[in-house]
Amino acid sequence: MPESTLDLTLDGPALTARLVDFPSVSGDEKELADAIETALRALPHLAVDRYGNNVVARTQLGRAERVVLAGHIDTVPIADNVPSRLDENGVLWGCGTSDMKSGVAVQLRIAATVPEPNRDLTFVFYDNEEVAAHLNGLGHVADAHPDWLAGDFAVLLEPSDGQVEGGCQGTLRVFLRTEGERAHSARSWMGSNAIHAAAPILGRLAAYEPRRPVIDGLEYREGLNAVRIEAGVANNVIPDACTVVVNYRYAPDRSAEEALAHVHEVFADCGVVEFTVDDHSGAAMPGLSHPAAEAFMAAVGGTAQPKFGWTDVSRFGALGVPAVNYGPGDALLAHKRDEHVAVDRITHCEERLRSWLTG
Repeated sequence: MPESTLDLTLDGPALTARLVDFPSVSGDEKELADAIETALRALPHLAVDRYGNNVVARTQLGRAERVVLAGHIDTVPIADNVPSRLDENGVLWGCGTSDMKSGVAVQLRIAATVPEPNRDLTFVFYDNEEVAAHLNGLGHVADAHPDWLAGDFAVLLEPSDGQVEGGCQGTLRVFLRTEGERAHSARSWMGSNAIHAAAPILGRLAAYEPRRPVIDGLEYREGLNAVRIEAGVANNVIPDACTVVVNYRYAPDRSAEEALAHVHEVFADCGVVEFTVDDHSGAAMPGLSHPAAEAFMAAVGGTAQPKFGWTDVSRFGALGVPAVNYGPGDALLAHKRDEHVAVDRITHCEERLRSWLTG
């Protein structure tokens, strides 16, 4: 078979290996997107659309519910871990095996082998998830063609080690700037130290007690932390500016506006002269009380867990589509040089999804 094609008759592990051997580092996904589009257009039960390097395929059976299965096709830069390698213990090694070409393989297998699901299905394959938010292909599709993403429930096949992870926490990054007056450190009384002026900010962070709210039976754990401090121009100069970079990870019962207001309140009297939002992506409710989510949990089994990190379920939440994370990969292995996935996880994930969509 030509190197530029995908064979959807391969089983899940073999298809994962094929996808891994199809390099698609963020920004260089066109060849893989072409192959996915070609393979899906060969399936008569799917209507296929494309926007940039994002491919969307849908059944149109008139079912009472529509479910979206979504996954990104890009990876972080390759680290001498392509081509893939299957070892004697049933472990597949290589860039993207866990995050998230094993999940993409499951999507493709369901697309190819479940022509008459009990719910209408939308399959979304998108680019540039591993880089800056403004490049994210799912976001581009949501802006240009939100109707393509319409549904009653969504499953993002992000690595979750075969466990359902509900919703996701939001992430807010802010720059807190304090100011002073520059002077020679031998005559420090002639100036004012901006780093020392940041002490109230650090004190507030050290004393901060994060919330642990329970939502849909899941306990989320917030965090407000300094992740970087930038200050100083030379070893003999009193600095006249200091910036504390703070990251707030917040539970999905807070809106983006409420999260920002909370951070403003925390540092209101800490001598901050400039408050700048550097990055902000909202949270997503787990939606586990939705009937489709309840049926999904019954089919895949296990106990749902909270998603502490941010994922693109947030984008579905913004569209009013409850979403969960469920994929065969392990998030703890994502982006590592020794990234790998157990092939039985791929098979199990595919079987559970098929059971849900055909039972």
